[in-house]
Amino acid sequence: MARPILAVRPLGFPWETPDPFLFCVHHRDAYPAGNEHLGPAASLAGRNLGQDFEIKDGWRMYHGNVVPGFPQHPHRGFETVTIVRHGYVDHSDSLGATARFGPGDVQWLTAGEGVVHSEMFPLIHRDAPNTLELFQIWLNLPGEDKLAPPHFSMLWNNDVPHANFVDGAGRTTDVTLVAGSLDGKRPPPPPARSWAARPDTDVAIWCIRMDAHAAWTLPHATHPAAVRQLYFFRGDALRVADDAIDQHAAIRLDASADVSLVAGKTECEMLLLQGRPIAEPVVQYGPFVMNTRAEIERAIRDYQRTQFGGWPWPKDDPVHERDAGRFARHIDGRIEKPVRDYP
Repeated sequence: MARPILAVRPLGFPWETPDPFLFCVHHRDAYPAGNEHLGPAASLAGRNLGQDFEIKDGWRMYHGNVVPGFPQHPHRGFETVTIVRHGYVDHSDSLGATARFGPGDVQWLTAGEGVVHSEMFPLIHRDAPNTLELFQIWLNLPGEDKLAPPHFSMLWNNDVPHANFVDGAGRTTDVTLVAGSLDGKRPPPPPARSWAARPDTDVAIWCIRMDAHAAWTLPHATHPAAVRQLYFFRGDALRVADDAIDQHAAIRLDASADVSLVAGKTECEMLLLQGRPIAEPVVQYGPFVMNTRAEIERAIRDYQRTQFGGWPWPKDDPVHERDAGRFARHIDGRIEKPVRDYP
């Protein structure tokens, strides 16, 4: 039987991804208690504010000057899928949509023809640390959909399904399904113009957690052209088929094969990205991802001319009140809240 592992690479920043994905960023910041402005209650001296990407004291400000995060910036030609594990994100965009989402929630944003948004990380706890951990995955759009209307949607934690498996020794594997079905479980549908919305693309975004020493078989993909990559990012070791992986790594797998996974001495966590490649040219310039250089130049001109609808918020880095809770306000003014908020 052929070896199911096609390649193993150390994790970098960002994580390299196969087509149809563009990349994945894994943010982990041990923020301290927050101050009255929802920023860190700590000195910011010595930080390159506005461009603070170097870990100092366990955290970064990124492009934020008061609150960590990413003030307004444009996108065109792809989608962002943001999966929050710890902490909170305050979103605002040029469509007029805004939200606060937190642990277990997923935001799916189709940039399409163009959107400007901000992603700030409010430190809402004044008497405790504000750990932030999230994945942001960039999923490409095919050429015919790169200028689709922008779309903003939320998948609240109580709507994101889990598939649970127990091995012969009673050890559990839990799979959180952001995209793609498993064991009869299916997540809410992605945006209509997403590559993941097509029935023949076999896109899967799964967060996998395994008890120490747990064993589980990852089933093969359904589409013969699908590609998949497994990101082992937490735990001491992982056995993939007959191979022992003793460092955190991006593992390219043969998507046509079932693959046995066995966790090491500690709990293990992985992110699985899978899908049929779009197989079109990719030209990226910062926040724009198109098929040709001419399309990139047009994106720059369009943004300079229209600001993709303009910025309707009084600040470049808006955040909500400390006690705002989790919510989403859509472009039609509709307010959406999760069924259950955190205690």
